[in-house]
Amino acid sequence: MSKYVYSFGGGTADGEGTMKDILGGKGAGLAEMSRTGVPVPPGFTISTEVCNIYFENDKKVPAEVDEEVDRALAKLEEQMGQKLGDPENLLLVSVRSGAKFSMPGMMDTILNLGLNDESVQGLVRKSGNERFAYDCYRRFIQMFGNVVMGIPKDEFEHVLEARKQKVRAKVDTDLTAADLKTVIADYKKVYKKKTGSDFPQDPHKQLEMARNAVFQSWWNPRASHYRKMNKIADNLGTAVNVQTMVFGNMGDDSATGVGFTRNPATGAKEFYGEYLVNAQGEDVVAGIRTPQPISTLKDLMPEAYEQLKDITARLEQHYRDVQDFEFTIQDRKLYMLQTRNGKRTGPAAVRIAVDMVEEGLISKEEAIMRVDPQQLDQLLHPVLEEKSKNSLKKIAAGLPASPGAAVGKIVFTADHAVEAAKSAPVILVRKETVPDDIHGMEVAKGILTSRGGMTSHAAVVARGMGTPCVAGAEAIKVDEHKRLLSVDGTVLKEGDWITLDGTAGTVYAGQAATVDADPSSGFLAKFMAWTDEFRGDFGVRANADIPRDARAARKFGAEGIGLCRTEHMFFGEGRIEHMQAMILAGDEKSRRQALKKLLPMQRSDFAGLFKEMDGYPVVIRTLDPPLHEFVPKREDLMVDIAKLPNATTQEKKALAERYGIEVRNLKTELPKLLHRVEELHEFNPMLGHRGCRLGITYPEITEMQARAIFEAVVQVAKKGVKVIPEVMIPLIGGVEEFVDQKAIVKRVAGEVLEKAGMTDQEYMIGTMIEIPRAALTADKVAQEAEFFSFGTNDLTQTAMGLSRDDYVKFSKDYEARKIFKADPFAVLDREGVGQLVEMGTNRGRSTRPDLEVGICGEHGGEPNSVEFCYQVGMNYVSCSPYRVPIARLAAAQAAVSAKSAGAKAEAMRTA
Repeated sequence: MSKYVYSFGGGTADGEGTMKDILGGKGAGLAEMSRTGVPVPPGFTISTEVCNIYFENDKKVPAEVDEEVDRALAKLEEQMGQKLGDPENLLLVSVRSGAKFSMPGMMDTILNLGLNDESVQGLVRKSGNERFAYDCYRRFIQMFGNVVMGIPKDEFEHVLEARKQKVRAKVDTDLTAADLKTVIADYKKVYKKKTGSDFPQDPHKQLEMARNAVFQSWWNPRASHYRKMNKIADNLGTAVNVQTMVFGNMGDDSATGVGFTRNPATGAKEFYGEYLVNAQGEDVVAGIRTPQPISTLKDLMPEAYEQLKDITARLEQHYRDVQDFEFTIQDRKLYMLQTRNGKRTGPAAVRIAVDMVEEGLISKEEAIMRVDPQQLDQLLHPVLEEKSKNSLKKIAAGLPASPGAAVGKIVFTADHAVEAAKSAPVILVRKETVPDDIHGMEVAKGILTSRGGMTSHAAVVARGMGTPCVAGAEAIKVDEHKRLLSVDGTVLKEGDWITLDGTAGTVYAGQAATVDADPSSGFLAKFMAWTDEFRGDFGVRANADIPRDARAARKFGAEGIGLCRTEHMFFGEGRIEHMQAMILAGDEKSRRQALKKLLPMQRSDFAGLFKEMDGYPVVIRTLDPPLHEFVPKREDLMVDIAKLPNATTQEKKALAERYGIEVRNLKTELPKLLHRVEELHEFNPMLGHRGCRLGITYPEITEMQARAIFEAVVQVAKKGVKVIPEVMIPLIGGVEEFVDQKAIVKRVAGEVLEKAGMTDQEYMIGTMIEIPRAALTADKVAQEAEFFSFGTNDLTQTAMGLSRDDYVKFSKDYEARKIFKADPFAVLDREGVGQLVEMGTNRGRSTRPDLEVGICGEHGGEPNSVEFCYQVGMNYVSCSPYRVPIARLAAAQAAVSAKSAGAKAEAMRTA
């Protein structure tokens, strides 16, 4: 027979699942505290299973559950020698939520249940305190009306404030019993007006309605959003805890408070919390009165304070984790109302994990599993100084595309960013960024776009650079021509200060102060060293295109470069014109002349990366994007050509500067440029003339890049640096394309290395698997390719038939309706794309057992995806430099989990 209701301390849910699964975190904590003799007001928990039954049963609780609740209530009444709502022997209870995972403030609570017009008189007699009794009753009506019946809190607050003003009371506690009777009468009028019925007087009906309201709160908007934000499953449900009331509002010898056994912001080992005298729990969090630091309780109620410190210290030892606790002191007697593992910031999580290992409380493996990899973001990027941030006006919110804090002056174009950055920090503000904004993005302290998603160009590049970015802030209107930003009446112009919080996705007008992160020392350095112990041979590399990014990658512990995107090198000043000349060339000879000018620049770039990665591999991808990305937009050219006949001298000079054409040649050269741009135009460039297809059509491009790579190898190796180059051919659909490009790279490498007398220099030629056909034919590809790197950004697009730039337009609908559990461009789709990855890996190794396999898409820094990569047997993941520590921790957690699962399986096998 199923059991749905559990009395505190009267047996646990063990054997039927974990306590937290069935009782929720709060219920499990209350049961355990009761069992170990901690002073907990008695009560019972209605299990999380009932919540799911309630929704499956058309929002009704089955009769057998009602009967079990009645039995648990009768047991509680017998235990207390009281009856619910009985004026002569009054039992009052609280009704509170409690899910498996802590969701602070997201669901609902009702206090003082059991009061009515008759029983309040019994509370007056029992307490001898008329004011206290009527204060409890008015609180109950307000909470019940709001939580159970959905009456806005403001409706009750207006009544309370009106009374306070009338009698000139500064705070609630100044109201007399007579005042509170008047408030209660007015509250009842509000209740009847809003619901059409009188306030319920039957305590058992109150309990039934309150229980159902707590179940209902599982699906309130804030709880739903919180679950989505924290990746908590919707089907877990909440338990309902019914607990005997104790009162912190009985007078100056009573109090209520909340606290932590360690500082949840810093992790420091200090008793941390707040309390209020003569108050109930909601007063502490509502901000109506200013709570006092818990340290001052020592002077006010020393015995209760010392008992509280002792109990919470023992609870931390018992649970071996930081405890978040709630307490009430009634007539100087302490009661514990809750204990649960405390929420904490990233810095606090790391410090607490390290401290607890050194205190002998937990093992290193447990410490590693205690820190959410995403929390490390808070330690790796500059953060806004809280006081400074709060002094600014928040003007918009978008997607937290790249974490960290950024403060600078607004600029609206990449060119202006480069110029302005010479004298001040800048924030690049665009409707959306494009690849040729890269030079401006490189110098910007932060990037703000009004369009795009978490995997838009701005987001991907910003994360790669470690640059804070807020993307898709749709409320912002960007006028790049007038150089203005407007949102809800606020207008900012170029040169105005703006502040971004890329971690939260928020935008502020003005200049905030920031605090820098240091990953190389202290608690984080020690913690990261432990992660490396446990992840073993599983590598973590970085996506880096320039030496600055490579240095950052090494600082964060990267063991090589898993992706160098050579196309970003072509957008710099003094380079783009040669790239455009190559594209506009009408024959191979002209193309080679332009490429000859690019070669020394590419060689210098590669040499810089090799130097920074001394002794670590560097994967260099040959040219990938379609050529039209390197030339002006067709529409812009058409407009400029149309305006040219009537252009002023100044306007012609501006056009000449924009296109790199002499003023006198504009009339003839602009139409030629337009003609070539139209030739390059593609209906679906993502699946068009790009990647290896460019190298096959224009082999001189691959040849130039290969020559630059191996000349850089020679240059750097001769200075005593150990160089490990890996050349990666992108976008192949089958082995034939790879063989074509491999032959060029191998020929050029042989020529360069032989000339330098370095024929023993090791290198590899491999491919990027980003087309489903390449994964399906991986056994044939691996006969030629020495390594695979899964480009899961494009593999997700091609496998799912989904444009990552367009998905953002309907992503909210898909994720809200659970069609997608998560954004497939943020979290690897294991069921679909993951099959291709696993299949490609296995088939590749069937013909080349020592095949090196990695991933270089954005998924390489996402913890769930890293775990999958570990499970399918990859050698490494590669991600943006600032996500390297996150990947290191995720890999270590995957290794620890795999070891634990293996041990359990072995134990079951031998049992």
